Amino acid sequence: MFVVNYRKLFYALSGLLVIGSFVSIYLWGLNPGIDFKGGSILEIEYASSTRPIQSDLSTALAPLNFDASIRATKDTGYIIRMKNIDQEQKNSLDKVLTSFGSSTQTRFDSIGPLLGTEALRKSYVSIIFVILAIVLFIAFAFRKVSEPVSSWKYGIVAIIALVHDVIVPTGVFAILGHYRGYEVDTLFVTALLVVLGFSVHDTIVVFDRVRENLSHAEGNKKAGKTFDQIVGDSISQTFTRSINTSLTTLLALIVLYFVGGESTQHFSLALIIGIAVGTYSSIFLGSPLLVTIWKWQESRKVKGNKGGRK
Repeated sequence: MFVVNYRKLFYALSGLLVIGSFVSIYLWGLNPGIDFKGGSILEIEYASSTRPIQSDLSTALAPLNFDASIRATKDTGYIIRMKNIDQEQKNSLDKVLTSFGSSTQTRFDSIGPLLGTEALRKSYVSIIFVILAIVLFIAFAFRKVSEPVSSWKYGIVAIIALVHDVIVPTGVFAILGHYRGYEVDTLFVTALLVVLGFSVHDTIVVFDRVRENLSHAEGNKKAGKTFDQIVGDSISQTFTRSINTSLTTLLALIVLYFVGGESTQHFSLALIIGIAVGTYSSIFLGSPLLVTIWKWQESRKVKGNKGGRK
């Protein structure tokens, strides 16, 4: 019952997170990777004794006019992002890079602007489609639940929780993009889709326990429990399971973040943030919102009855 009784506190925390995310997105926006804006990216590893100073590398690349941005990775490498280049320009780039000493190119990707725009559009469509599919599934799964909260309202609550779970990681990456140069790419979108699936799983677990407890309460009128008490009991019964499931997943992702390569680091970070926020919303936001809706319905009934007596 702690979660239900102090639900306004958790609403306030969620509100601050969402508002902060919107503000960061509005102020700085997202830093799109080449998947979305087009361009070329090259990752190079030098021998520890031959790795050039970043400023020297920038000076050497400046005459090529590739609009290159350079970021150090690990102890011996660099990631170079630049405009889209052809094979002749790539050869010129290779000559500059190898002039500093022994090196190995571990990655080179080049994507045109049209493909980037198409990838961005499909990413938006994918997220919207997944959210709609999840809501329809919840409405269908809980179609027999009509009292005291209608099944479609479970779907509305799920939408609020899912939007919360998408906005917060996006806001964090807007901040990281501004201060640390983090980019969002198709892997980031993939992480958001995974977060949506993970979050709705946790939400349905709690909602399903609410449905079961409502059925038991109808069969046992002596119990005399109100809806908020039933929701509180349902959260208590699923709390440990949800936390343990999320913790085991987060531990694996944290290891991947520190041990995995550069290409999976941002992906795992997005998952870490999203799953943590999704677990929070399933327990502290989604189910308490059902109680808020029920209380709002009850207050309207009371006001309606008073108006009728007048």
